[in-house]
Amino acid sequence: MPTVGEVFTDVRGDGRTMRVSYHENRQVVVVSLWADAVCRGSFQLAADEVGRLTALLAQVAPATAEVPSPLPSPEQTGDVSMLALPTALTPRVA
Repeated sequence: MPTVGEVFTDVRGDGRTMRVSYHENRQVVVVSLWADAVCRGSFQLAADEVGRLTALLAQVAPATAEVPSPLPSPEQTGDVSMLALPTALTPRVA
């Protein structure tokens, strides 16, 4: 299981999300695109490239945007519900 992760909702809705997770054992950040419970694609970014991506995102982010506090990790809370996939898989066309 990844040690750090977050889920972002697509502004278009319709069950689209982007999941970002850090896999320490492989030193990669995985970005995956989902349609409800179906992964439509993924990209593995080397951990040493994250700074370059962060710099780009910082350039395009509004200066007034608030950065939310991160959720506690499952190790801290014992709650892994945010990492679980829905049980019903419904194939969809992206």
